[in-house]
Amino acid sequence: MRLKNGSFGGNGLSAAMDFRPLPSQLPELIIYISAMRPLCFSHQDVGCIDRTMPDGLPQLFLHIPKQPSSSLVRPPSTPLTINPILTPTGQGVQRVGMTTPWLEAFPKTCKPFLQEMDHILSTPLSSIIANGPNSTLTATENAQPAIMATSIMILRILEQEFNFDTSKRVDVTLGHSLGEFAALVAAEHLHYPDALKMVRRRAQVMARCSREASASEGGEYGMVALVCEPDRLSSLIATIHDFLGHASPGSRDDSASDVPPIEQVLIANINSKNQIVLSGSIERINALLVQLRQFGGHDPRAVRLLCDSPFHSPLMAPAATWMRDTLSTTPIHYPGLFPCISNVSSRPFSSAKDLQDLLARQAVETIRWWDSIKFLDQEFGVRRWVGIGPGKVGRNLVGKEVGMQGADVVRGGGVWGLSHPREVEGVLRGLEETEGLA
Repeated sequence: MRLKNGSFGGNGLSAAMDFRPLPSQLPELIIYISAMRPLCFSHQDVGCIDRTMPDGLPQLFLHIPKQPSSSLVRPPSTPLTINPILTPTGQGVQRVGMTTPWLEAFPKTCKPFLQEMDHILSTPLSSIIANGPNSTLTATENAQPAIMATSIMILRILEQEFNFDTSKRVDVTLGHSLGEFAALVAAEHLHYPDALKMVRRRAQVMARCSREASASEGGEYGMVALVCEPDRLSSLIATIHDFLGHASPGSRDDSASDVPPIEQVLIANINSKNQIVLSGSIERINALLVQLRQFGGHDPRAVRLLCDSPFHSPLMAPAATWMRDTLSTTPIHYPGLFPCISNVSSRPFSSAKDLQDLLARQAVETIRWWDSIKFLDQEFGVRRWVGIGPGKVGRNLVGKEVGMQGADVVRGGGVWGLSHPREVEGVLRGLEETEGLA
């Protein structure tokens, strides 16, 4: 059974969305799961819950081994995560003043880094980050480069202020959605200036896609997170694909090719064992939820994300085309310092050509975050994870999936986050304490 072209009804959003307050543990699973925008609840949507949540996960994860490796040929001994995710205020994890504590604590490293960022973009982005206003910072074309640059700045602080040798201490890296760009910079697959300019321009194209969709077709566009019981996730995904006519996450088979992008809905993120994100027309997502509840045997909790762009959906096709053209002339280094996990394949990029293809497709295909974490945790035995960048949700999400929070000397690893200078000492101490225990 599938939804045919034009079969969506005109029911109001509230009829299909369940905005009941979530149990206290669930926001930890939803936050930091996308990278294109943050998962945010409004007071009207969830009542008593007053916390922001990202729609995807802009985090970057690095795995720290005892010895450097150029490919994942055996289980890594210790992992580290970097965290370049999007905004948790309004749009996600970005917030006015997020670079100020770092600048005050480490001016020698941060001041020239922020000056370089402004020079690369020919925009006073550092002033926007420091002083706002929030409405300007949360604009997609500002929020995305701001988050990505802040994540890389924190990594540079580790390297320059604490003699952290990334090339020797990190074994593998991955980033959620937007975070994938920071992951590629950390692995030196991409040069930082090239990646920063790419993120900025890509964000501008994405914002334009959303504006044009609203202007030409009307209606609302955005993303909706669905939370279900863990043992129901596979069935929920299969039912959604059946209704929508997709054979697999992120696929665009012939059965859906005759449906205009403006009318398509896609699973944008598979973030955890019980949470996915839908992207596209809110009216069509609403109708899909009605179908799931009435005819599909599923009743997931739906949370509208505070973002007005349908990231990782067919509407972002112009951004994918722009990325493909840009990557064809952008220097890509392969192999890099260490492997980087693709959001689309949930496996390491296998070549420069593979990187070009998958990074471009990321704009319109499903972010397989949960598969990526399972791959590193279950198949390669990653034990140490460090999230670097604004916000702390990525640390919580990974921690729940791998069963660790902070240092875990029994299991020989840990999950840490670096979003404020006061956390640096504890993270480095935790890494030292767990060295060689895996």
